[in-house]
Amino acid sequence: MSDKHTITVTVNGHVYTDDCEARMTLADFLRRQCGLTGTHLGCEHGVCGACTVFLDDVAVRSCLTFAVQADGARIKTVEGLAEGDELNTLQKSFQENHGLQCGFCTPGMLMCATELLRENPNPTETEVREGISGVLCRCTGYDGIVRSVMAAADSRRDGVSESGSIS
Repeated sequence: MSDKHTITVTVNGHVYTDDCEARMTLADFLRRQCGLTGTHLGCEHGVCGACTVFLDDVAVRSCLTFAVQADGARIKTVEGLAEGDELNTLQKSFQENHGLQCGFCTPGMLMCATELLRENPNPTETEVREGISGVLCRCTGYDGIVRSVMAAADSRRDGVSESGSIS
């Protein structure tokens, strides 16, 4: 009896069909089968948040999700946040406000902040801190990250983003 399953997922608008073992995580599938290495694996226990992706528009820890569970789903990874070849408002804000240092937590931070701003376009600093609290950063002390998310929200409110979207 084979432990291989064929799954089809749509990742960042591209359809991928491949075989995987039932125990393969979504994070490993994205990295190995799809070649999308922006999803980082830190703790592999769902604690650090570096592996956060959107599964049918809901943020999930891809290290805790089996790839077979995502069969037929729409997935967005950090690579899918950009608007074509241009960084989106949130990504630019991280760049401009020193929202990253080593960059390891950045994909998870961007995904969680995207979800936060989608649900609450005008967050307070406390709400931003709560919204990103599921992603661990060992470098920044979070101030630059919070400043980045707040600046992205301000830019969106002020109409700076051409598309009007954070994600």
